Amino acid sequence: MRMISAKSRVLGCTATLALSIGFAAAAHAQATDTPTRASVADSGESDGDIVVTATRRDTSLQKTPMAITALTGQTLTNAGVTNIADYAKFVPSLRIQDNGPGQRRVSLRGVQTSGEATVGVYYDDTPVTGSVGVSSDAAGRTADFTLFDVNRIEVLRGPQGTLYGASSMGGAIRVILNKPTQDYEGKIESQVAGTKGGGLGYFVQGMVNVPLVSDLLAVRAVLYRRDADGYIDNSFLNRKNVNDYTATGGRLMVRLTPSSNLTIDGSAMIENTDAYSASWNPAVGDYKAATQVMLPYTDRSQIYNLTGKLDLGSASVTSITSYQHRRSAYAADDSYYIGSYRTAAKCAAYVNASGGAPCSASQLTSYYGYIDSLSPAAIYYPGSTKDFTQELRISSNGTHLFDWTVGGFYQNRKNDVTSEDVRADKVTGDIITPNQIFYRREIFDKLEQYAAFGEGTFHPTPAIGLTAGIRYFSYNKTVQGFTDIAWTLIGAPARPLSSVDSSESGTLLKFNASWQATTDMMVYATASQGFRPGGANQVIGLSADLTPYTSDSLWNYEIGAKLGLLDRKLTLNLAAYQIDWTNIQVSGRTTNGAFSFLSNAGAARIRGVEAEAFVRPTRGLQLTVSGNYIDPRLTQDQVNASVVAAGRVGDRIPYIPNWAGSAGAEYTAPLSTGLDFFARADVNYVGSSFSEFRPTNVYRVKMAAYSLTNVRIGVDLKQSDAGVYLFVNNLFDAVAINRASQSSTANSYSATSAAPRTIGINVRKSF
Repeated sequence: MRMISAKSRVLGCTATLALSIGFAAAAHAQATDTPTRASVADSGESDGDIVVTATRRDTSLQKTPMAITALTGQTLTNAGVTNIADYAKFVPSLRIQDNGPGQRRVSLRGVQTSGEATVGVYYDDTPVTGSVGVSSDAAGRTADFTLFDVNRIEVLRGPQGTLYGASSMGGAIRVILNKPTQDYEGKIESQVAGTKGGGLGYFVQGMVNVPLVSDLLAVRAVLYRRDADGYIDNSFLNRKNVNDYTATGGRLMVRLTPSSNLTIDGSAMIENTDAYSASWNPAVGDYKAATQVMLPYTDRSQIYNLTGKLDLGSASVTSITSYQHRRSAYAADDSYYIGSYRTAAKCAAYVNASGGAPCSASQLTSYYGYIDSLSPAAIYYPGSTKDFTQELRISSNGTHLFDWTVGGFYQNRKNDVTSEDVRADKVTGDIITPNQIFYRREIFDKLEQYAAFGEGTFHPTPAIGLTAGIRYFSYNKTVQGFTDIAWTLIGAPARPLSSVDSSESGTLLKFNASWQATTDMMVYATASQGFRPGGANQVIGLSADLTPYTSDSLWNYEIGAKLGLLDRKLTLNLAAYQIDWTNIQVSGRTTNGAFSFLSNAGAARIRGVEAEAFVRPTRGLQLTVSGNYIDPRLTQDQVNASVVAAGRVGDRIPYIPNWAGSAGAEYTAPLSTGLDFFARADVNYVGSSFSEFRPTNVYRVKMAAYSLTNVRIGVDLKQSDAGVYLFVNNLFDAVAINRASQSSTANSYSATSAAPRTIGINVRKSF
């Protein structure tokens, strides 16, 4: 199965390019007074005074006493950001293991393992959870919507347990979308690009905003279509560009303002993704895969939200009701694992299990024929997630002697996932349809969670803030499962429906002290807690003592400073922290290597420093530099027989480099009346890291350090509110591996990486 033919893709790219040229020509001919691009001086970034809502109240970025990076919509547009992996490079301590759309693992400050997410991801105030899967690893499949028509992104580094709750133990990411306004406006953007060793890709996206009833009702609609050839070739199947990708989606937002103090926002977001795995096998060659089957991925994501805000004068009441429905399916190659059973010893164990006598010649022939009939094969994982959340909070308005926020939160999340071993075509590698299933199990997971929270800041003087926060939580998780198609070869018998419950309650605390020494200098200190829920495993043959696993938690101790220097031409933000993490959720594997599960083992201490600098030496020029150092190490052995190659004291947490940083420069200058030159360059460095804890682990893979350079140049037609830009991503064609894994079920380690050098043209027009 291929999602779209090469001919159709070329036609799409050609149409997009023609559309782009048409926009540019029309824009050049048109004359209006609306500027195309906010200059550095006009963007709200010249003095760092971006307004953020990370504390659930409107505050200035530079006067908010926490480590927070805010990227404005203009910054995202200028840098060509379209997804979470694109903007991660600008944020200290933010790491992405990128396994493709909808399959990204997000971490902040080195807090990263399997299990529930360690970073909360929000679209406006809607928490978006990953799909749990058969191994309860929701963190590895974070939902990711295309970023277009975004107001800003706020990345809150460090635990946000009191206001944001579970699964924000490393921090939180908030994508703030543009809301409907009382102005007629719209914009459209198109792009065509080609990737080295691959094919063409394009996207078209647009927005329109319409006031339906003056000062009462407005709507805002966004639509987009993205399509790209792949760049990975499968040498085993002799197929090229196997990791192609399409995404179609949009959102509809409605804003009702029945009175000056009441605002009601309703929204619907939908994105449909069809793709193939972006993993490849370095042992075969750069961007070469060796799987015996094609690995499709589909994702149908929907988010619905209703938010009401009532301004009472001294305080505001906010209600957020959200519902997420996500249906997805992905696959893994099981051919090598099945092939590992094609031995005389395995035949003896399978055919003559009671005595283990060697197989006869005829038995061996029959057994080998059975093994060969199963392969090539894939493990196919279709599943769905339904997540309802309700939050009600009341926050004080303005700045007073005492500022406060109190509220309550409820979540009801239901997951179901099926694990099927299915046959694939020996020539094409495509999964045979209808599915030829020779093993199947199904798992149902339900999480119900309640929380009450409060946070208050006392100002003994206008310059000093003393904050304390608390959150009480209580959750219950129920996991059910059954196996209706047995597979005796691997010791997986049929099993009736069984159920396991896990519950927990507790409190999270936060303390913060800040001092606004001058208008341009703030210092702060924070101690805060974070946690994520535990649960239960539904794994065949797992002992009773390993069935449940508990929550893990941490304390974060942090100091920081925010400085405006040289008449605010230089903004400098600094933070240093120590995280003590206990009862870490870790991934284990059954003795036959067939099934993974979660357990608890060990503790870690993470120490780090972060820095961000924004320099505006002259009008039209902005320089940015950010970086971090992280030292994430175990402080307690992972004493657990189920953990494969358990870590020991001093081992580094996997996938976390010690050093990472980025630098960027953006320059605009007038070429003539109504015509500006634009140029931007970004360099991102990521240090080396490892895929496993133990240096002696035979499956430990080192991911080398790399640097990525992106450049963009173009012109802004200011009178026409349009622009045309050329860009090159990965200018020096670096092989930038961000995830690698190896196990006994694969013949060589697999990796995912940034795309090779990509060159394209981008055109945008507003009206």
